[in-house]
Amino acid sequence: MKQFLTALLCLATVAVLPANAAVPRDSLIKRLDTCEAILQDLQASTKTAIPADVLRRAKGIVIINQFQAGFVFGLKDGYAIAMVRRPNGKWSVPAFLKAGEISFGLQAGGRSTNTVMLLMDDTAARLLFKSRFNFGAEAKAAAGIRSAERDAVTKPLPNDANVLVYSLSEGYYLGAALKTGYMQPDEAANRTFYNTNNRMPELLYSDWVQPPAEARFLMDYLARLTN
Repeated sequence: MKQFLTALLCLATVAVLPANAAVPRDSLIKRLDTCEAILQDLQASTKTAIPADVLRRAKGIVIINQFQAGFVFGLKDGYAIAMVRRPNGKWSVPAFLKAGEISFGLQAGGRSTNTVMLLMDDTAARLLFKSRFNFGAEAKAAAGIRSAERDAVTKPLPNDANVLVYSLSEGYYLGAALKTGYMQPDEAANRTFYNTNNRMPELLYSDWVQPPAEARFLMDYLARLTN
């Protein structure tokens, strides 16, 4: 419930901020900490955890923190971080993304949604370079296999999916709506956090940007999960 109320407050704050408002660096550190906590929460139980062998096959990961609210017009707003596995097997620095969705239809309520997407091939991972993208529309997304489903772990990816989705929700939301979701690089956040004008390709696939100490906690945790 605390997480739900925090997300509601964040959504209200976003609603009154200008679209190009700069996010302070300490807020970006909190975003990293929140995304690490989302992944830890997901991995804390076999009912929700991503199997180790699936994690080891992933070429990239996107961790999303969103809040959804609406009655007829719905808004889902939030942020995400993305990391890719480089050719040498090491994980990149986390890059910041904007994540949102607008829907229209019969709907009511509100909920916070924490989602982890595994990008299972380079085609899916390179969608992160686009100025605006939707994994559901531009890749083959499917619900990911959980650790509790051990008999299914060795089966092929469902429908040849190259994006596996794992999510946790808190709150109540009821709806049948037409939706358009999106994510896009948060270039302003990346500039603020890394003090560089390098964009997504350089952040994710080059060694030009060294990870600050605050980014290493998430990088080290992901490395432990996938080694």
